[in-house]
Amino acid sequence: MREGINKSNFKNFLLSELLIILGSAFFAAGFQFFMYPNDITTGGVTGIAMILNHLLGLPVGVMTIVLNIPLFLLSWKKFGTRFLLCSLTGMVMSSVFVDLFSTLQVEITREPLLGAVYGGAIYGVGLGIVYYANGTTGGTDIVAKFLRHRYQHINFSTFILLSDIAVIFAFAVIFERYERSMYAIIAMFISSRAVDLILYGAVNSKVCYIITDAPDAIRSAILERLDRGITFLHGQGGYSGDEKLVILCVIKQAQIVTLKRIVKDCDEHAFLIVSDSREVFGEGFSYIGAD
Repeated sequence: MREGINKSNFKNFLLSELLIILGSAFFAAGFQFFMYPNDITTGGVTGIAMILNHLLGLPVGVMTIVLNIPLFLLSWKKFGTRFLLCSLTGMVMSSVFVDLFSTLQVEITREPLLGAVYGGAIYGVGLGIVYYANGTTGGTDIVAKFLRHRYQHINFSTFILLSDIAVIFAFAVIFERYERSMYAIIAMFISSRAVDLILYGAVNSKVCYIITDAPDAIRSAILERLDRGITFLHGQGGYSGDEKLVILCVIKQAQIVTLKRIVKDCDEHAFLIVSDSREVFGEGFSYIGAD
């Protein structure tokens, strides 16, 4: 049994490493082929390394590794050896790919807006893959993981975006490149959305609350026409004091129109609340055991 568990752990670790390498390649491609040629900086340690590259001519990848050393020592104490190894892979491979891609004579676009949009998207997909595999590319990613560990109600990408904006602001002030820094903020916003897409998926589920005087009719129609389960919640009107049943159901985005028709047909005076659901686990949605 122990051998089986060890083999399983090793396979998971190997898969994580491969995903991190893939994500690092995307990260470096977005930066080196789209952002760097258009003088669009990134945030975090890579952005600081880019500033040093402009000032001193030092390689971006090498400086990224040097600046990451103290942060990796802190992360090792806090998150353990596996996180350290995965993050080392992300940091080293992303740095290697950045310097490797810089040797290629490839010019895709010199239009800064295209560089910001496509570079931010590819860069963000790479980061999202690395984070999904429980790694980081080092730098402020590690700081963000510390903060996310403490403030779990805030998305990981929000911490990244805030730290990126701070570095971009420094780049703008030091080199007086205010216009390019505006493009950089666009790129970082797009990359943060791409990270959320990889980590949390597209928001394609809706949580619906229906306050109605015809709960049985709506329940039957939902079960028959949408094939979705429902839950009755007991509520009380704050003004009237009347007891009411509140229908709670989770449906797919494409089923919203049908649900509205059901509610209108059964009780046109019903109160319908629809909100986005970031993640839904259970039958008909995601498997609750998935990491």
